[in-house]
Amino acid sequence: MDRRTFLKMTGMGGAALAAGGVSLGYPRDGLAAKEDIGEIKSLKVTVLSETSWFNNDVFKKNMMDGGGAMGNQYETAWDKGNSGGYSALLEIEQLDGTKKKLLMDTGWNNDWMDYVFKMHGVDQMIKKKEIDTMVLTHWHLDHFWGIESTLKHNPAITIYAPSTHYPEDLKLLRGGKFEKAGCQNSVPHKGKLIECDASKVVKLMPGVALKMFDVPIILRVRGENVLYFNVKDKGIVTVTGCCHPGILSLYSFARNNFAKGDDVYGSYGGLHITLFETWDPKFDDIIKGLKAFKPEKLACNHCTGWLFAEKAAAAGLPIVKGTDRFKSYKRTSSVAKSSHAFLTNGDSVVF
Repeated sequence: MDRRTFLKMTGMGGAALAAGGVSLGYPRDGLAAKEDIGEIKSLKVTVLSETSWFNNDVFKKNMMDGGGAMGNQYETAWDKGNSGGYSALLEIEQLDGTKKKLLMDTGWNNDWMDYVFKMHGVDQMIKKKEIDTMVLTHWHLDHFWGIESTLKHNPAITIYAPSTHYPEDLKLLRGGKFEKAGCQNSVPHKGKLIECDASKVVKLMPGVALKMFDVPIILRVRGENVLYFNVKDKGIVTVTGCCHPGILSLYSFARNNFAKGDDVYGSYGGLHITLFETWDPKFDDIIKGLKAFKPEKLACNHCTGWLFAEKAAAAGLPIVKGTDRFKSYKRTSSVAKSSHAFLTNGDSVVF
């Protein structure tokens, strides 16, 4: 996709996507049976790191100096001292009691991610192959550039990633270095790279499905993988990195395409709403839309924005409260608050 087309797509779809008001790909015949993705007994999500960067102003300045929101992330000079990363540990209990661990995303700064993984024992889980699969939600720097922190413990780990990558993404995955951007990977990936496209749903195991939404994202990135879980006697749970397609679109997709998709139980992850802590009146419509789906647990953080989480909680949405565990980490975000409207670093939630 060339730059002009990308900009056109972003301009046309940005506001609608943020509000979740569009239908995204995966066209289905109205008479076709909905997909039964199966069920799981429970899902536990542990926040390894939701702090992609520590200071919004520094990140925004780096981005604007590098060409703005539509610039190439690999050609931007990022302040390494400001970088952190996004990553979560997913623990799935199947109906027969079998348990499976997945890693979602691998952060940005390798020093930070090494620290985070060691703190939670994730480094040993990967090394011992208790975690043998990573789901990459999208190719953004704060979700992918810390790949060495994962591969150093198991270069053959299986990776599910959006098919909408660029040559630079694969270069880094295979052992590359980008001096200006300040990212590198010295451990080439040796395992399976399973590329997910927008034409189908990938079933990882009973009750767990992966859907790639081919949407334009800032910093010349396209496409985001979204995890869907069907928890027995509860309903559908979405787990996202940034939720660029829009949370209402994700719920609508489940309703239109999955058996029992009408039963939305909740969500975990970034919702990409008040990323830089500014309010737009259209965000009130997202709150109204979420209420219509009647979720029971909304565990949000990262790019959701503290402002949205606090307003959503005040409006009566079931925002899962975080704790002060993030204070045990060696660094904290400059926008972290005491309202506990976020699940912050070290917190967990069970669905």
